[in-house]
Amino acid sequence: MILNLLFVIIYNNLIKQRNRVENAWAQIEVQLKRRYDLIPNLVETVKGYAKHEKTLFENITKARAAVMSANNVNETAEASNYLSSTLKSLFAVAENYPELKANQNFMQLQKDLMDTENKIAYSRQFYNDTVMKYNISIQTIPKNIVASLMGFDKKDLFETLQAERETPKVDF
Repeated sequence: MILNLLFVIIYNNLIKQRNRVENAWAQIEVQLKRRYDLIPNLVETVKGYAKHEKTLFENITKARAAVMSANNVNETAEASNYLSSTLKSLFAVAENYPELKANQNFMQLQKDLMDTENKIAYSRQFYNDTVMKYNISIQTIPKNIVASLMGFDKKDLFETLQAERETPKVDF
């Protein structure tokens, strides 16, 4: 009787933790969708000023599509990191156009995108914290017994690319 009760309590706890992981992932997807929706407006605004940056716009479009077509955490992380790097290039190009930097539409889009990037970073951190707690639960005694019996699998963390972990070189 006590073992059955303990089993139910552990199982219910694991279900709650798994649902928290899924919710945390959904929050990342919400922010990625918001970024996905902002990017075409930003690109169109910059295109008017930087017509010769065609390759950059194509890369942003490809990166944006890759984020939306990703099927798992690792694919989404990789595509999202690539999109972040292409957006950095876009903002670097914008620095060369004083008229663009003064454009109110561009300034608001840039602010909205930076706000979204901050929310994505927070959501990633929250997701990884939630996954870590879940993974610890399914790997430690006695929960690991219930987890293995009931098919609870380890979840992947949302990781950055190696290139983004390195300190950028600043050259004056």
